[in-house]
Amino acid sequence: MKNANQIEQVARETLRIEVETLRALEGSIGASFVASVRAIFNCGGRLVVTGVGKTAIVAKKIVATMNSTGTPSLFLHAADAIHGDIGMVQEQDVVLCLSKSGETAEIKVLAMLVRQLGNPLIAMVSKADCTLGRLADHVLLTPIIREADPNDLAPTASTTAQMALGDAMASALLTLKGFTHRDFAKYHPGGSLGKQLYLRVRDLATHNAAPAVGPAAPLRDVLLEMSSKRLGATAVLDPRNKELLGIVTDGDLRRMLSKSRNLEEITATDIMTVGPKTIREDALAVKALDVLRTHNISQLIVMDEADQYVGFLHLHDLIREGIV
Repeated sequence: MKNANQIEQVARETLRIEVETLRALEGSIGASFVASVRAIFNCGGRLVVTGVGKTAIVAKKIVATMNSTGTPSLFLHAADAIHGDIGMVQEQDVVLCLSKSGETAEIKVLAMLVRQLGNPLIAMVSKADCTLGRLADHVLLTPIIREADPNDLAPTASTTAQMALGDAMASALLTLKGFTHRDFAKYHPGGSLGKQLYLRVRDLATHNAAPAVGPAAPLRDVLLEMSSKRLGATAVLDPRNKELLGIVTDGDLRRMLSKSRNLEEITATDIMTVGPKTIREDALAVKALDVLRTHNISQLIVMDEADQYVGFLHLHDLIREGIV
């Protein structure tokens, strides 16, 4: 059994080698990288990413990143490609082939098939002087001194470099396309990040009740309204024009009860907070979260475009949607 120091030493050495690999990878960015990115950007079809073994797994990750950042992509396993799935490659597609050696049997056959089809072929290899590199239109180098495992055998540093270079390509394409955070939200509507970019206050407030009392409402009516609507607060509205006059919260009630007054005589006006924090219903939900945090409160009154009372947004609504 290895001792703790040996375990840590192996782990640190693995990371050191991978860091050095990434530093060397940065130096390989040049004209061929630019040409590859432009070929993908200008193609009228999709980016088809292929590989075999561990590189196939990296290829899937690159495809996922490309799709989520606006570059239509699909994965094609190199072994499946040479047994019929090459039909997935359409006329205007660009093929990106990942291989450390560029000499794997399936990769060499696939590269020749792509050449016969006439599709642009981009090779991601550790050295340009290989079969795949010679057949490709563009070569992306992932220079590898050695793998990061102690035996220099397992795909570690090589796959790290491939994945990082795929990220670099996706980022470059994202910039060329003018891909914005709003575009990103379109592709991630179910995630918390996507919700921060598209979910609006009205989408949450509509599910809540809209508690309201008049300024002359007795304490009993205020309590009943707050309890029945289960929001821990109620708006106070002018009965003539529905203008917002204030808010009564659980905190207002506690402060009122701490004072020695005749409870039978208390009305909403006596306990309400004037000038409550409000937010427009068309505001982003994440904006509402900023307001709640800034003022250390748990609910906001929601107003429409005409400054009319709509209802409430509670902190729990944002938590439930994963905004917090």
